[in-house]
Amino acid sequence: MDVETRVAAKAQGNSVEIAALTSAMAAGNEKAFRQFHELYFQRLFRYHVVIARGDEDAACDALQETFLRVVRHVRKFHDEQTFWSWLTVLCRSAATDGGRKRHRYWKLLADYARSLITPSLHQAEDTDERLDEIVEQSLDELDVEERLLVEGKYFRAATMKELAEKTGLTERAVESRLLRARRELRQKIITKLNYEKTS
Repeated sequence: MDVETRVAAKAQGNSVEIAALTSAMAAGNEKAFRQFHELYFQRLFRYHVVIARGDEDAACDALQETFLRVVRHVRKFHDEQTFWSWLTVLCRSAATDGGRKRHRYWKLLADYARSLITPSLHQAEDTDERLDEIVEQSLDELDVEERLLVEGKYFRAATMKELAEKTGLTERAVESRLLRARRELRQKIITKLNYEKTS
């Protein structure tokens, strides 16, 4: 009896032979991975949306990373409850790592903005909060597509190929638009900081 026959559970509530499925996945069976995708994609996506507090883009990115981790680390599980618990650990780990990447880029932007301000302004109590506002405002002022490229590249660590596929642009066009977006973002931050210093 093959994996597809033994793991025939497409409707909710049907019993899934997890041991057969995960054993085949651990052996590198491509059909088993496709079956896993059919069975768990929507459930894992909903779980990630909850973790990401409704941010579907972040949920999609974390879900993709979760599937990669499943491929790398799957082993045989004997029951669905244990398997699902393991999957949720992978989900939370992928979401946390994605959040750290976004936080690192945000910190780089804030540190860059901080390096441009005068010592007297830097000593103000509300400096950090104001810098966050300036960075957020500057991002909001970018062209919508360019902001999506910046967030995709630096907040979600997407590759040029992934960004090209998502936008329908060539990889060279994506690289060119990212360069322009970085320059524009830098100029917007500088302009706002200069205004702060002279006002």
